[in-house]
Amino acid sequence: MRILIADDHDLLRDTLVAFLDTVDGFETETAADFPGAMTAMDEGDAFDLVLLDLNMPGMNGFDGLESALAREGDQKVALITGNANRGVAEKALALGAAGFLPKTLSAKSLINAVRFMAMGEQYVPIDFMQAKAEQKHPLAEKLADREMQVLKGLTEGKSNKEIARDLDLTEPTIKLYLKTLYRKIDVNNRTQAALVAREAGLY
Repeated sequence: MRILIADDHDLLRDTLVAFLDTVDGFETETAADFPGAMTAMDEGDAFDLVLLDLNMPGMNGFDGLESALAREGDQKVALITGNANRGVAEKALALGAAGFLPKTLSAKSLINAVRFMAMGEQYVPIDFMQAKAEQKHPLAEKLADREMQVLKGLTEGKSNKEIARDLDLTEPTIKLYLKTLYRKIDVNNRTQAALVAREAGLY
């Protein structure tokens, strides 16, 4: 089975590859961002399964998932994320994803899930679907999706230019989002905004 693992965190990506390489019949390739994943999907033989990190550069959240699912070759695509909740899992499945993998899965569960999805079945950890719908953090309730994405960039220490590139937006647009963001969470600058987000446990 050919598996593509796309994630911007080197350690996690390497760990997933190490897990899967212990199993006979798995052949893995990797990408560090969404454009790299799309290039890998468009070149060579089709993958049996593509794993996309929901929050990696260029992904744009569910926009990236929809774009990957629309690629020729009918390749199965699943999401992996550290910010896991039932709502995200349900939306991913509704869009046609092969499954949803929280990064907290054990190695054994991960391997079983990958094999299951590569065979054409949908996979989500059962505890996600049995859990009650989670309430959004009060801070997150104040912000639009784009503002949350910009805030995530701030917590990662990225410049306006880097955030604009990741989100496929212009720098002036990012500045407008920052102005609104600061007002909504009652801060004066990017350092304060990042601190508030971290203290709230958002990222």
